[in-house]
Formats: sequence, structure tokens, C-alpha cells
Amino acid sequence: MFDHHKVELEWAGRTLTLETGKVARQADGAVIATYGETVVLATVVSAKEPKPGQDFFPLTVNYQEKTYAAGKIPGGYFKREGRPSENETLTSRLIDRPIRPLFPDGYKNDTQVIVTVMQHDLENNPDVVALVATSAALTLSGVPFMGPVGGARIGYINGEYRLNPTVDEMPESKLDLIVAGTGDAVLMVESEAQELDEETMLGAVMFGHRGFQPVIDAIIKLAEVAAKEPRDFTAEDHSALESEMLAFAEAELRDAYKNTDKAARYAAVDAVKAKVKAHFAPAEGEEARYTAEQIGSVFKSLQAKIVRWNILDTKSRIDGRDLATVRPIVSEVSMLPRTHGSALFTRGETQAIVVATLGTGEDEQYVDSLTGMYKERFLLHYNFPPFSVGETGRIGSPGRREIGHGKLAWRAIRPMLPAPEQFPYTLRVVSEITESNGSSSMATVCGTSLALMDAGVPIQRPVAGIAMGLIKEDERFAVLSDILGDEDHLGDMDFKVAGTENGITSLQMDIKIEGITEEIMKIALGQAKDGRIHILGEMAKALTTSREELGEFAPRIEVMQIPVDKIRDVIGSGGKIIREIVEKTGAKINIEDDGTIKIASASGKEIEAAKKWIHSIVDEPEIGHVYEGTVVKIADFGAFVNFFGPRDGLVHISQLAEERVAKTSDVVKEGQKVYVKLMGFDERGKVRLSMKVVDQETGKEREKQED
Repeated sequence: MFDHHKVELEWAGRTLTLETGKVARQADGAVIATYGETVVLATVVSAKEPKPGQDFFPLTVNYQEKTYAAGKIPGGYFKREGRPSENETLTSRLIDRPIRPLFPDGYKNDTQVIVTVMQHDLENNPDVVALVATSAALTLSGVPFMGPVGGARIGYINGEYRLNPTVDEMPESKLDLIVAGTGDAVLMVESEAQELDEETMLGAVMFGHRGFQPVIDAIIKLAEVAAKEPRDFTAEDHSALESEMLAFAEAELRDAYKNTDKAARYAAVDAVKAKVKAHFAPAEGEEARYTAEQIGSVFKSLQAKIVRWNILDTKSRIDGRDLATVRPIVSEVSMLPRTHGSALFTRGETQAIVVATLGTGEDEQYVDSLTGMYKERFLLHYNFPPFSVGETGRIGSPGRREIGHGKLAWRAIRPMLPAPEQFPYTLRVVSEITESNGSSSMATVCGTSLALMDAGVPIQRPVAGIAMGLIKEDERFAVLSDILGDEDHLGDMDFKVAGTENGITSLQMDIKIEGITEEIMKIALGQAKDGRIHILGEMAKALTTSREELGEFAPRIEVMQIPVDKIRDVIGSGGKIIREIVEKTGAKINIEDDGTIKIASASGKEIEAAKKWIHSIVDEPEIGHVYEGTVVKIADFGAFVNFFGPRDGLVHISQLAEERVAKTSDVVKEGQKVYVKLMGFDERGKVRLSMKVVDQETGKEREKQED
């Protein structure tokens, strides 16, 4: 009925299966990848013709996790999957980044990749499986794709690299790194690390590159029997137009790029562009030799070549710096004194205002993933408004870029955060990019580190980040430190490294050419380390360590531990008691399943009142201790006093005062505050209290009189 093809291989101790021809046969390419018992379907469809006037490659990658994959029903009212989760968005970007450079220049057909997680075994993370399935589907589709690519996750456990560690093994790992590339070179790296050195990180990348070579071989093996005929595609030949444009505009374009100021440079380039358009426009009544799209495309290519040639020939960059110099840095903290912590970080024409807010357990984010519900106590949100680059634009919910940049900074900072036991706060950081000309994500890392220290969060060490670039022409190359926006757009690599003085906490790399070598990566890592240490030194001019005290407006949190079997007593029926404690004291209270109680308030008195109340519920009164109580009932034979949480005891009339008392009401009244000493319990277990042995003015026990 259909041609079904399958390849299998043992990969890192589990079976990886790639099969095609059974489902989604109307797509250009479709592959089901199974790793362990995690199953992912990847499909590719590419339009037969480009849209008229299209001047870019419209590639869309949609990664989606179906809750049925883990035997779950979606939460919420509608009971179906809705907008993409943060993880789905990040994985879509993870897949997009290594495949995009492998489509030929000039291919502008609408192309969509849809990747669906159909089964999750809760052991093998589907993101790498999704990347492999996508690569296989593209290789089989007939679409012009210079793959295949492979990918792998690398852990670092007990000093050894681990290929594709399971979900359960990852908490033991000092590294979570995903690497993708071709048979010859690395294309993409995404990672979080616990201060690993450059040599260890480079070793992990190369270990991963070697580790996914069998996957590339398996995809090629499948393609040999199942690939569709390659589509006819020939990129337009613009060599004649490029030669003409170079002769007409090269000198003026080179002069335009001598402007070190961004605004002046852009104005000069725009002036040259206008001249070029006018020069190549047809005279009235003549037929146009070139379309507007062709002229625009070749001019953009010429811009890139001019910048690249200048850098390789002169070792001098657009803004006049040499290859390794970092732009001037200015750091400032406490610029928003009523917030819990704030920082303004400026590096050249890139600037971020970063604000840290401390919250309680109630502020933790609940994340519903395929592996189960968990709570996240560190949130980092990155915003990139259009005014930061002098443009107008739509303001709405965060896009893929904002989510991705925020997550990169989150990964860089998280390894340095204090343990919850040490600092029991929920942390939210917001980075507002107010200017951008090169790596606002790394400015966010630096600003976040300063804002957290300003808030009094005891991070282990400050973290800084730097973006590296690459210009490569044949055998010549130049690695650039602290790249500008233009160097990012016109260069061949975006290589971001964040870390402390001791090591790397996050590494992200994207390559726009067909890959880079180990030698280039080694140079880039070494140059990035020098830049990172320099930036940390500049940040230290504002703040070197975390403040010892929290800010005036930050909540205080104290932690206490109660027996698990007492949790119900503190909460009360239907939450009655815990609500009463919160209402009467004004403190926020969060109770964990293990008996950990976090009490938060800006007022120390409120915290103490809540602690005292909880202690009165869970603790047992001690014989010989003095307690403050309230008279709740008067009888002929004495007074009943509520002295310890819900506990009442009897002060016998003989124990009301040192002198003889004829009538209980002569000494106390209902509602009166009194001090009592717990004398013990009678034979029936009733509490015996005494007032006469306690000074009712001071609450101190009276000294015994000598006979």
C-alpha cells in the first residue's frame, strides 16, 4: 500500500529509529523518530514557487508538545493545547538555528517545519529527537537543503562527558549542552554550565560533534532509499549587477562605513543606497534591466562585502576598534530606589535598565510540562521595545526573540543563585532594553547580576557576558569581541559567552555559514574570556558584592520547620486557621509539604506575631515556663486562662495572688491579659497554672522568699 522505510542504530545505549512512508505522505518530507520510547513526528512542506517580491527566506519552525504524549489532559477550561509554551518556543528556535544556514542563498520559497511530540517516555528529552527528525525530513523532502545535520545533548557528570543523559541524570550534571552540526563542522551550541573552564566547554562541544556522527550516517542511509528527487533550483546570477554596482558605489560605500557613529553611518549608507537606486532605475520609456528586489539584494550583499573586506584587510572595525577591544562600559545601581534592586548597564550604544523584585512562595510560577508540574522560583523577562533601535513598531506579547534572549540570560545567571534554604525568595528580574547596537542579551546578563546584588540577593559571584563575531573568507578569518549590530548581521557567527571570573555559566553559538572549526572556537573562547574579565572589572566599579541588607521596600522572609503531622493543625479545617493568622498578623505565609513554613512581611513585628502564633499551635507547653494569656472564663474556684494557642488552663483561686482572695472577680476579669506559669498537670491531665508566682507588671517569675 505504501513504501515504508526504516533505519535503526544504537545511540548512547538506546535505540534510535527513523522511519518514513507510513504517515503524513502528502508532506514533502515526513519522518517519525523514536528514541527509547519517546516518539516525534517531523514534517516539511515547501512551496513550489516563491512569492513575487519576496526578499528573504520565509522559514517557519513549529515545535509542539501534545499532552497525550505523557498521558495527560490539558489543564484550564478549554482542555486543549493553546498558545506555545516557553519550552515549545525555545525548542522551535533550537531547531531553526542549525537548519537555516543550510538552505542555499536565493531560495525564498515559503517553507514550514512542524514537529509534534507524540509520545514521551519521561526519560529521553524530545528536543534533540525533534532536531534529528527535522534534519531527516528535510533530507528526504527534495527541498534544496545542504544537510543533513545531527544533534546531541551533552552532560558532565563526575568529571566525565555523558552523551544524551536521561531526564533523571541531568540534576547530577554540571553541564546541559546541546550541539548541532554537519559531518564536518559545528553549527549551533546552546548550554548552561556550572562555572566550567573554556577547555572543558570546548571538549564538550567536540565530544557532542563526534557523538552525533552515527545519526548523520543513519539519515544518509535512509535518504539513499527514500529521498525524493531534488528540486530544480538555481540561484539567480547577480554577478554582472554586482560588478556594475561595485564600480559605481564602492568608494562612497567605503567612506560611509568610516563613520564610527551609528546614526551618521546609517544616514551615509542610506544616501549611497538612494544614489544606487536612482542610477540603476530605467530612464523614462526604457525597459528596466534589473528589478527593485535585485538591486536591493545586491546592495545588501555589497554592504556585507565592504565591511568584511575592511575588517580582514585592516583589522579595524566599523566603529574604529581593533578586533579585541570592548566598548566603553558604564554601570550604575540603585537608580530606582523604591524598587528592591535596580541597575543601569551601558556598553557603547547598548543599554539595559534591569530591575529585580523579591517575592514569596505565592509568587512562584507553576510550569506544567510533559514531565509534570513544577514550580520556578527564578523568572527573567526581557523586553525589546522598538524605540531601542530608533524605530516604530508593534507592542504586544513577547515574541520568539524576546523569549530566547531572556532564557539565555536566565541560564547564565541561574548557576550563581543561592539555594532556597539560604535565600527563600522568589526572584523576578525584568530587563528593559533602552538602546541596542549589539548583544542586548549580554547586557541583560550584566545588568541582572548588578540588580540582584543591589537587591541583597547573595549570588555566589558576579556574572558578565560578551558577544563574539566572526568574519571568514576562504582561509582568512577574524574573531571580533563585543560585536555591533551590523557586525552581527553581516558576519558569519554570533557566539555569546557568559560566566564569572572562575568559569563559563552559559554558551550560545549560531553559525551562518556551513560551520566552523575547533581552532576558531578555541580562539573565540580565549578572546571571550579576556573580554568577560574586563567587563567584570568595569561592573565592579558600581558594586563588587551583594549588599548585606535587603532594601527598605523588600519583604522579609523567615523560615521555620514544623512536624509534617502538624501541618493540618496550622492550616485548619478549610484553611480557617491559616487565614486567621494571615488576617490578624498581616504576614504572608506559605506552607510546604515537608513542613517548611515561609513567613513574609515588610514588618518584623508581623513576622514575629505569625511565628509566635504558629509555635503556639505546634509546640507543646513546657512546665516551669511563663506565658502571657487571656482570661476566658471566671468561676468561684478560679479563672480559666487561654495561655498557649488553643490551650486553656485553670488558675485556682489560691494561685491568683500572694494574699488570700475571697472572690475571683476581685482579682481578674474576662478578657484581661495576665502572666501565668505552667505548674504542671493534675492526675486527670488538667493544666495547672499560677499567677501569684509571676510579677504581673513585668512577666518575670518572683523570687522565692527565704523562710
